[in-house]
Amino acid sequence: MPHRLALLVSGASGMLLPRHVLGRLAAHPEIERIHLVVSAGASQVLRHELGEEKTGAADLLAAAVPDTEARGKVLIHRDGELDAPIASGSYRLTGTVVLPCSSGTLGALATGSARTLVHRAGAVALKERWPLVLGFRETPYSLVHIENMRRLILSGAVILPPVPAFYIGGEDLGRFLDHYTLRLLDRFGIPETGNSELRWGD
Repeated sequence: MPHRLALLVSGASGMLLPRHVLGRLAAHPEIERIHLVVSAGASQVLRHELGEEKTGAADLLAAAVPDTEARGKVLIHRDGELDAPIASGSYRLTGTVVLPCSSGTLGALATGSARTLVHRAGAVALKERWPLVLGFRETPYSLVHIENMRRLILSGAVILPPVPAFYIGGEDLGRFLDHYTLRLLDRFGIPETGNSELRWGD
């Protein structure tokens, strides 16, 4: 069954994460559409972490998905585009991921704020009860973070911090990113092929 996902990129450190995940999602044969939103804060972090020329969703897409056909699966939305399809629960998605998820975005989702498309699309996932995965990128946690995570977990979200899976062995960053992508796809019930060695016990 074909899947549609939303990948929402907020302004936390760790832009290698959405770049890698976007490439894997676009190459997946069972995923037909990826809705990509890059916040203003994320654009600033992209510029800092991945180079001055990479400042927005189109640059992230070009870096992540070199294949033209796979790139055609990705639909880019501005963060202010509140009339985008993913701003409505009547447009069905398999799941939504915020990666990386900043503390500001975490707080907005926990309190129901929806001033941007990133916030609105996350709120839609919560109210529609389809998977919302938050790759929260902050450490150490404050009590505010913990309370916001608690509220979101009780509302149905999954907090999936990008924590290295040391048990898979090796020192290659790509293996960690592949493992994180595998765990992400698990949350959406989408099988990942070719990475069985990254699972414990396989």
